[in-house]
Amino acid sequence: MGKVFFEEMSFKPIHLRVGIGGIGGQFNDGFILGIVGITIALASASLGLNTWWLGAIGAASLAGLFFGSLLTGPLADKVGRRLIYQLTMPIFCLISILQFFVSSPTELFILRLLLGLLLGADYVVGISLVNEITPARFRGRLLSGMMVGWVGGYAIAYFVGYLLAGMGEDSWRWILLSSAFPSLVVSILRLGTPSSPLWLMRQGKVEQAKEIVRKYFGEGIELKQNHTTLNGSYWELFSPRWRKNTAVGAVFYMCQVIPYFAISTFIPIMLESLSVENPYTGGMVYNFFLLIGSILGLWIIDKISRRSFLIGSFYILAVTLLVLGIWVGMPPFLVIVLFSFFSFVIAGAGVLEFAYTPELFPTALRASGVGFVVAASRMSAALGTFFLPIITEEFSASAALYVCVGALLFGGIFCQIYAPETHFKGVKK
Repeated sequence: MGKVFFEEMSFKPIHLRVGIGGIGGQFNDGFILGIVGITIALASASLGLNTWWLGAIGAASLAGLFFGSLLTGPLADKVGRRLIYQLTMPIFCLISILQFFVSSPTELFILRLLLGLLLGADYVVGISLVNEITPARFRGRLLSGMMVGWVGGYAIAYFVGYLLAGMGEDSWRWILLSSAFPSLVVSILRLGTPSSPLWLMRQGKVEQAKEIVRKYFGEGIELKQNHTTLNGSYWELFSPRWRKNTAVGAVFYMCQVIPYFAISTFIPIMLESLSVENPYTGGMVYNFFLLIGSILGLWIIDKISRRSFLIGSFYILAVTLLVLGIWVGMPPFLVIVLFSFFSFVIAGAGVLEFAYTPELFPTALRASGVGFVVAASRMSAALGTFFLPIITEEFSASAALYVCVGALLFGGIFCQIYAPETHFKGVKK
């Protein structure tokens, strides 16, 4: 039997198993973020939520994501991905259950912040592990599948919330509790996940890496010996060699998620402020197109260059929101159509967050790089989510949309100047 390099092997059941574990984690992540919008709307009277608390609780998980991803990146590059990967979901399940019993805005804020910390950790190790275990020619599709899982969780959370909203004044508690179920399922799916052989090689644990390859991937699979260089320093992300990639990752992710989370979290509020009579039904349509868009992104991710996909989507999204902001008195049906088109495009472009981001960094810096980029994006998303309802109430929905347009235009111009092409270049050594 001829020898095949690890990154060039055929697709095996273990790749599907690891991919499902990663996709399941992203489904859970999307679900927990997706339920917050309808939850805080329903819990406003019970918990006495004012505009400040609406923004704070809506942004709490995103703020937790900032710290979780920032701290987990360097840790995962030092101790590995597997242990963190297997611990996040069980703890997540426990905290999801605790949400059912909250009695004050402060308690809910703290629990949502803790959930965000776990989300940040899961983002970093999940993306890194799937990236490093999957063969190069299947990597884009499987990583994009994680985005489909995330959007699926986000969209389904809205539908679950809509269905449970009729359970009385405590319906919001049951909506929060519902996130415990997917996290429990994912915890079980991740049992037995192997460590990353590439990470082990970087640590100099050559024999352990080879044993994992033999056990999980079969005989005749070789690891390239140039993976044996030890991990780099976290600060190498900002060295002359890698700082452009670090900046591109952070800017593209930040500018994409500011409008994504700000609008998606408060889509009923945005639609109501634009005179849509049934904002919750409009929100369901919006979330449906999020899911369809992510599936389209999965289909085209390997058909066009990463760079063209990235830059083109920024400009299309900016024009869409600009029209919504400028056209005062737009017919409600057209408002829903344009917001649905926005959700379709931004969800499709969202696959780049999972496929393009890890390709910007070498194995030695991947978890740290992904962690830094996710941290930057989630802090900007948290700020956008916090301020959007305030800007909408104090000024107008158009003013909030203009802020989002500004973020999208900046992202498009910055990436047009600096973004590298990574398509089919494989995992950096």
